[in-house]
Amino acid sequence: MQLERLPQVLQRTTLSRAHLYNLMSKGHFPKPCRIGKRAVGWRSQDVDQWIESRPESGSWKLEGAVK
Repeated sequence: MQLERLPQVLQRTTLSRAHLYNLMSKGHFPKPCRIGKRAVGWRSQDVDQWIESRPESGSWKLEGAVK
């Protein structure tokens, strides 16, 4: 199992830190695994699956969000 730290996840998803944590709180992005007392990492496989599930247009916005 390969883990990715926050900077790598942000770079791969092109999300901001705040938006990433907002998506996690709503259950729309995988939760990280604790890898230390003050460190977390995301499973690469989970991030890959999330990226593949996004619309082809590249929009990261939630479907049905209020505009």
